[in-house]
Amino acid sequence: MRTLTKWSVADYQQMRDLGILDRRRCELIDGEIWDMAPEGQFHRFVNDRGADYLRRLLQGKAKVFEAHPITIETSEPQPDIAIVRLPDTRYLKHHPYPADIYWLIEIADTTLTYDLETKRRVYAAAGIPEYWVVNIASRELIVFRDLQGDDFVSRETLKEGKIYPLAFPDMAIAVDQLVSIPES
Repeated sequence: MRTLTKWSVADYQQMRDLGILDRRRCELIDGEIWDMAPEGQFHRFVNDRGADYLRRLLQGKAKVFEAHPITIETSEPQPDIAIVRLPDTRYLKHHPYPADIYWLIEIADTTLTYDLETKRRVYAAAGIPEYWVVNIASRELIVFRDLQGDDFVSRETLKEGKIYPLAFPDMAIAVDQLVSIPES
């Protein structure tokens, strides 16, 4: 009989520290090391544009990380965008933990099912209060909120208008700044 070896976050971090995973784009999800899809130019553009917009809005209120790990109980994923508590010096010796995270954003082109299912479950189980997925193909923002148990019970899809993050309920974020693509 064959069994799958589940890696702990400490095992995974040690492999990273030793350089074993240096040539791999991967992340730890529920004790399994998953290869990450290569980042295409369009994905990078949407990610970079959205992160720049959020940095302007959140300056002095939160730190915006791009494609950096977060540490949760059985996983160390690398969300495309993580909005975390200040000061940034709190992350000198560790990646953000769930208590540090206001909300996470994934940009989905080839990874939509993975982001909507696997990542959603992992983030909800960790107690992340809010999770957004930018669906590049349909140019929409999918917002998950209202944690109950190990999942979100609210899912809203937006193509335009404004959204008010739970952590900053007075801050209007223009959906089109995250999902629309300028004509070239």
